[in-house]
Amino acid sequence: MMNFSVRNFLAAAVMAVCLPLVPHTALAAPAASLPDFTDLVDKVGPAVVNIRTTARVSSSTRGLPPGMDDGDMSEFFRRFFGIPMPQSPQSPGSPPRGGGGSGGGSQGQQDAPDSGGDTEQNSGVGSGFILSADGYVMTNAHVIDDADTIYVTLTDKREFKAKLVGVDDRTDVAVVKINAANLPAVTVGDSNKVRVGEWVVAIGSPFGLENTVTAGIVSAKGRDTGDYLPFIQTDVAVNPGNSGGPLINMQGEVIGINSQIYSRTGGFMGISFAIPIDEAMRVADQLKTTGKVTRGRIAVAIGEVTKDVADSLGLPKAQGALVSSVEPGGPAEKAGVQPGDIILKFNGHPVDTATDLPRMVGDTKPGTKATITIWRKGQTRDLPVTIAEMQADKTAKADTKKTPPPKQRATNALGLAVSDIPADQLKALKLRGGVQIDAAEGPAARVGLQKGDIILRVGDTDVTNAKEFEDATSHLDPSKMTALLVRRGDNTQFVPIRPRSAPAQK
Repeated sequence: MMNFSVRNFLAAAVMAVCLPLVPHTALAAPAASLPDFTDLVDKVGPAVVNIRTTARVSSSTRGLPPGMDDGDMSEFFRRFFGIPMPQSPQSPGSPPRGGGGSGGGSQGQQDAPDSGGDTEQNSGVGSGFILSADGYVMTNAHVIDDADTIYVTLTDKREFKAKLVGVDDRTDVAVVKINAANLPAVTVGDSNKVRVGEWVVAIGSPFGLENTVTAGIVSAKGRDTGDYLPFIQTDVAVNPGNSGGPLINMQGEVIGINSQIYSRTGGFMGISFAIPIDEAMRVADQLKTTGKVTRGRIAVAIGEVTKDVADSLGLPKAQGALVSSVEPGGPAEKAGVQPGDIILKFNGHPVDTATDLPRMVGDTKPGTKATITIWRKGQTRDLPVTIAEMQADKTAKADTKKTPPPKQRATNALGLAVSDIPADQLKALKLRGGVQIDAAEGPAARVGLQKGDIILRVGDTDVTNAKEFEDATSHLDPSKMTALLVRRGDNTQFVPIRPRSAPAQK
């Protein structure tokens, strides 16, 4: 009986040790599986097209790659998309172009080399996608730059000569139209709902290899690259020829147009940028309706607000757009905007960075009345402004009138020698006051101030002559940054500077 009990106890002990292993294994979380893109590609792939362009090229340039000149090389290194292949069409091993069949490459070279006339040659290759079943196709503006003829090839190998509907260089969006019906079209998504980390897919024609699919994730949103639009950054493999193709989410919706890459070699290095589809569609709708894009303007030049500038002006954080110049007679000047103002809001919407303001104003219909909130001398003000229509940029003429040599003075705690500005020069510059720098040393030289610069304000104090400038700088705290409002040429900006402990002595 005892033996039986011992055996039962031992068996129970073994079971007690072993049993927990079973549910642990059974309940272990399954390994995460990678997404399957096959259904997505089947759905969207037929609506993605290859775009090939040709241009009439003088026979004297035949030593260069087809359709390429120095300007194209510059564009290549700036965009890396939609440019000629760095090899001639006759080079051995050249990848197929266009539709890949008889319609793809035979229409490029027509004239004999010795004819002395122009030759139609392939000038670019890129991608696009069909917006609607009646033949509207979206792509990048730089894909069709300088094209004399645009060819669109579908996945079923049909090739069409496309008509240009409109181009917007500022956003790098173009719309073309082919004469076809019942075409497969993409589903347009909402780029505002894009989340960092989500899977995305690109379909296009890198190096002319049509219907190439690559995948990755969204790396960042609202990426400012210096262009008009904020970009969606991804790690999707994108190469020359992908430009103009769609960036697709896992629901099969287009959320962007693949437009640029960051690269030191001209090839993909893990960073690519796409134009948000919401912005692109606003442009496309105007192009389809009027053939052009109408934007608003308030006629100011702006710059970033750095942390040093924000701290020296009492702003809670570095935000907004610093007004560096105001166009005479423009909407902003009529509203009372001045150089040195910081625009914090437009129609109640925060201006987080300087690049936000052009987009907000540009999306506003000309003639609309709006409100801009500015920061000036430690206070916010609301100014009503009427939006004007954007026109060609104006180049201000530099003032070339010579002024008499200024008298040198002992420098102050900022390391500056200044003098009054002659009345005729003030009138020519449309200034009410200020002092001009005669010499800069120490702190002033370190922050880049130069002879000839004009100082309009010290902190929140306007200066109209040299005496006011000396008074405003006589009691500066060396432990704190001071912001000088400085005009150089046609631009005005705040320059943060830290005073030295004691003024220099002669």
